[in-house]
Amino acid sequence: MDTATRRRPVRLAALSLVVAGALAACVPPAPPAGSVPVMGSSRVGAAGLVQWFSARSPGGYAAGVDVGALATSFIEEGAAEGVRGDVAFLQSIVETGWFRFSGQVPPSANNFAGIGATGGGTYATFPDARTGVRAQIQHLRAYADASATSCTVPPLHYPCVDPRFHLVSPKGRAPTWNQMGNGNLATSTTYASTILNLYSQLLQFHGLAS
Repeated sequence: MDTATRRRPVRLAALSLVVAGALAACVPPAPPAGSVPVMGSSRVGAAGLVQWFSARSPGGYAAGVDVGALATSFIEEGAAEGVRGDVAFLQSIVETGWFRFSGQVPPSANNFAGIGATGGGTYATFPDARTGVRAQIQHLRAYADASATSCTVPPLHYPCVDPRFHLVSPKGRAPTWNQMGNGNLATSTTYASTILNLYSQLLQFHGLAS
């Protein structure tokens, strides 16, 4: 066996290690135990969301549709894209201040997640509440699902209405709610814990294990 032949297996083995390392770097680490995935089925339905909200809301509800219709939109739109609509509903409570819209985004914008609210009075607007919820669900899927490579049908169930879908890079960068905040969806360091605290309250209200 000549020298070149002896060296070839060594070079191939080294190349294989480099390729394997590159592939491993592209695969996000598994979420810690107890994390709440963004993708999945809702544990609480629309009626359960309304019941809990009615018992907890501080008042001043200002959304353009009643809370029952809004909760139904979250559950249905979430199911269409494989996103947990019940937790997305709780995200909207945090973003809108229990749908009182005391911040930058007015209720007429039908924007329940602060999409495009980057300061200076700019924010995304949607023609109706259902479309606003759809945009929010699509935006969440962009963060949670690496297979949602473009805001088109497919991979999405409905045509793209999220104006900032393309800005999420890489897709699937935050597959759990525990990873939200700190630059994912929001800058707040307590964004995830605030939403997850409401989720824990929701589950306890309905006698469900966290």
